Amino acid sequence: QVQLVDFGGGLVQTGGSLRLSCAASGRTFSSYAMYWFRQAPGKAREFVAGVSWNGGMTKYADAVKGRFTISRDNAKNLVYLQMNSLKPEDTAVYYCAATKNYYTDTNNQSGFDYWGQGTQVTVSS
Repeated sequence: QVQLVDFGGGLVQTGGSLRLSCAASGRTFSSYAMYWFRQAPGKAREFVAGVSWNGGMTKYADAVKGRFTISRDNAKNLVYLQMNSLKPEDTAVYYCAATKNYYTDTNNQSGFDYWGQGTQVTVSS
């Protein structure tokens, strides 16, 4: 069993930066691939970034590639999403999620085992 708590969201101006964190409980955290998703008002939740269990592999949505960086610290049971050069279209609730399989289809979110409660990111223009 893994419980996830997202935090670090807030209000930032266009071009600014934020770092989101996801704290996980449970001894098996290091066996899970970790992902970030986001959901903007009136839109479906979408994939943002993913990292393998040991941090060796990462992937990003095209919309955030080159601006966002996902990382993890298994010793601290934490996952991070560093967001730079933020744009108004990045405004959304951001969720971390855990899956045993790094190759889980991000279009099928039922394949993710655990979810955080979400943290709001608002980018003002």
